[in-house]
Amino acid sequence: MAKAFSRIPMLLLLLVVAATFILPSVPQVNYGGEINTADTAWMLTATALVLIMTPGLAFFYGGMVRKKNVLSTMLQSFICMAIVTVMWIVFGFSLAFGESLGGVFGNPFTYFMMNGVIDGAPWPAAPTIPLLLFAMFQLKFAIITPALITGAFAERIRFISYTLFIILFFIFIYAPLAHATWHPDGILFNLGVLDFAGGTVVHMSAGWAALASALYLKRRYEASHAPANIPHVMLGTGLLWFGWFGFNAGSAMGASILATVALATTTTASAAAALAWIFFDALRGRKPTALGTCIGAVVGLVAITPAAGFVTIPHSLAIGVIAAIVSNLVVEWRTRSTLDDTLDVFPCHGVGGMVGMLLTGVFASKAVNPAIELGNGLIFGEYELFLLHVATLVGVSGFAFGGSWVLLKVTDLITPLRVSREEEIIGLDISQHNETLEYTEKAQHVAPKAVYS
Repeated sequence: MAKAFSRIPMLLLLLVVAATFILPSVPQVNYGGEINTADTAWMLTATALVLIMTPGLAFFYGGMVRKKNVLSTMLQSFICMAIVTVMWIVFGFSLAFGESLGGVFGNPFTYFMMNGVIDGAPWPAAPTIPLLLFAMFQLKFAIITPALITGAFAERIRFISYTLFIILFFIFIYAPLAHATWHPDGILFNLGVLDFAGGTVVHMSAGWAALASALYLKRRYEASHAPANIPHVMLGTGLLWFGWFGFNAGSAMGASILATVALATTTTASAAAALAWIFFDALRGRKPTALGTCIGAVVGLVAITPAAGFVTIPHSLAIGVIAAIVSNLVVEWRTRSTLDDTLDVFPCHGVGGMVGMLLTGVFASKAVNPAIELGNGLIFGEYELFLLHVATLVGVSGFAFGGSWVLLKVTDLITPLRVSREEEIIGLDISQHNETLEYTEKAQHVAPKAVYS
């Protein structure tokens, strides 16, 4: 049965290759509209910056787990770049940005196999860059979102089951949220919900899926551990911070003043959150740590994501500090509970995303971004936007958590999610991949033929 199941992925990939001969998506016409070369150059750069965040996340997570699980944890991020890219080309872009079906899903056949994308008119929200560039930029968001979840179930999930789960997650959680939030005909977009670069679509969806995963897979057999390599965590943080400029400033869809504002708010929120995390630890008698500084910086990046192009620079400082304190408190609560969210994905990404979404409703200013339709945030004496964000937070949280729980159950029925006790104790590097950080006699003994395969 297992051998038969292992043939399915290769068969599906061969079907995709066969489809390329039937549907090569050769452009029929040359788009004759106005493409701005400066905007295009910036967005090409931003697209590359967002992609580097996923390897950055691999280092960030890989440095935090035990040595016997470093490679498996990093691979769970890297494999998203392969799986989600192929899905995006075939039907994923259509599912997220195709012709709207009820404001929730895109028609999967609108851009099937990228048909009509090379020669397509620019996306309405990105009128000065090629449609294909917009598609590639959005792909990088779709890649990193399922990768964020992996920190919650690190050290205890079967690799093949993980790959199936992220496929289902993309189809049924990520794509609907991206369509509803960023498509001109999406439900949340038309309500006036603000999500500049993915606080709802990326971080809240990943955070709630992480919580569902940690609860569903239950605790590890060996729950306590020391990080394998804190310098790798610091390297990962640097790559994430660097790439986040593409993530947020790129979401302005051009080389503009708004992109500059988003870059500035991203920098300041992350810096403020890094300081707030270690200063808050100091208030409780703890020493400042490299790990705490890195986690705080990432929480600030998460929290500013939905607000980056809607708030002033001083308000971005407030967002970073508030998010760091709230997430720090939730991490403290998590450590005292029975919840085994291995790398605190829910407290940092989920809670950070929710705090950012709410504070967008507090600090958003039409003077910063005239595209805001419902008016200013709560701090300016207007409440409509804030109340909308509260309601959206509740709805998206229920959808992401409940939907992820169902998908975990479906995946588990098809192929078991958890490794065995013995596999967990050996470590996932060997039990799932027959690899170690360096070739050892132990790896040779466990799987002598597979080490070099």
